[in-house]
Amino acid sequence: MSSTIAATFISIRQSRDRAMTEDGESKREPPEDEGNRTVENAVLLGFFVVLVAAGIWLLGTMADVRKAQDCAGQGRRNCATIDVPAR
Repeated sequence: MSSTIAATFISIRQSRDRAMTEDGESKREPPEDEGNRTVENAVLLGFFVVLVAAGIWLLGTMADVRKAQDCAGQGRRNCATIDVPAR
């Protein structure tokens, strides 16, 4: 693992050194399209929000299943949740 990190660091450093001009100034790369970057950030934010929501739902479902299994493991017969209608 550490050899991979070291090799990557050396590769990045060598490519940066090659990009240096004779005057010691680095070459200017064209700026990235800001609109495209904003869209990418928004998509990633949406993905992580969905991922967190799915994780929270999964944890709640797992807790409900665990409660039902604990109840059944104790030998009880009526372990299902009872939905009470609102008045």
